[in-house]
Amino acid sequence: MTIHWCGTGLSAIPGLRRLIENGHDVVVWNRTVAKAEEAVGDIAKDIRAFEMDAITNATQMGDIVVSMLPGDWHVPLAEMCISKQANFVSSSYIAPEMRALDAAALDAGVACVNEVGLDPGIDHLMAHYLVADYRASSGYDANNDISFVSYCGGIPKEPNPFRYKFSWSPLGVLKALRSPSKSIKNYTELNVSRPWDAISTYDAPLPTPESFEVYPNRDSLPFMQDYRFENSWRVKEFVRGTLRLNGWKDAWSDVFAEIETLKGPEGEARLEEMSSGFWRDNAYDEGEPDRVVMFVALKCEKDGVPTYHKTYVMDAWGDARGTAMARLVSNPVALAVEAVANRAIPAGVHAAPHDPKLVQDWLKEVDTLAQHLQIVDHLG
Repeated sequence: MTIHWCGTGLSAIPGLRRLIENGHDVVVWNRTVAKAEEAVGDIAKDIRAFEMDAITNATQMGDIVVSMLPGDWHVPLAEMCISKQANFVSSSYIAPEMRALDAAALDAGVACVNEVGLDPGIDHLMAHYLVADYRASSGYDANNDISFVSYCGGIPKEPNPFRYKFSWSPLGVLKALRSPSKSIKNYTELNVSRPWDAISTYDAPLPTPESFEVYPNRDSLPFMQDYRFENSWRVKEFVRGTLRLNGWKDAWSDVFAEIETLKGPEGEARLEEMSSGFWRDNAYDEGEPDRVVMFVALKCEKDGVPTYHKTYVMDAWGDARGTAMARLVSNPVALAVEAVANRAIPAGVHAAPHDPKLVQDWLKEVDTLAQHLQIVDHLG
């Protein structure tokens, strides 16, 4: 069984190195071979130029293809894997086109595993843990009112005036600001077309309490089913969102104002121009520590009185091992690859696993990657 790891960008390296160091047979594919050699040439035995025909010819039944490439490559690679009866792993969200491959993956007996990075990925594991823990608790009642929040953000460890720094091209961040979101607030679906209109404050239960700005991200609603919420549960709040340093809204006000006016090809060109400027002015310097914070909370109430309330808390920052973002995105991908290799994840299209053993094992690994990981029980 060969692992074909495609893409050696900054967020890919720790997980890739982990698989090679663990003795797996890994072929590294990258559009620029020289960049791959710079990143892993000291330990990788086989580095090749990424081309669809070349990787198709090299992939055999039972192999695992990992896509750390831009999102438009995921579905073509997954389709190729299914045709070859090989498995597929990606850290990205499951697109509708990927979801549509589920029946074909099942027929081929192969796993197509997605959403196994940081966010999405580690957040899913925390959510699965909390929901299972709640079900098993004395506070469980099918008639409780349920509030669920999941916030994650990559932020500078040393705050700057812009209240943000970029680990990679800012274009993705800018495009995300144009994406509408759906969540639940006060038992009602909340639709937001502009994230900055829904920014609120989140008081994080860190060892030293800290507040952040947060806003809903994408469509949260399908994740209720993914997290095994019952259809009959009374959901008061359900939101998956993005977290930023306090002051971010004010620091980015001019950016928001301009994004609102951009349309068509000219607007896309301007976004590219803005991205280049942000990368020049607000990228991390060599060796500068980044920070990743994540909070996943489940609160359940009966007649207004909490019967269960826990928050999974993670705080991590760049150190001698490299950036927190790279560690926390790529190492869960490596764990997913090893789980697929061990047949611990069934055939079909999946997000991060909800199997209790995998959830427990992977979160133990996360504990070695983050400087702070704990479950806060707000009811003592």
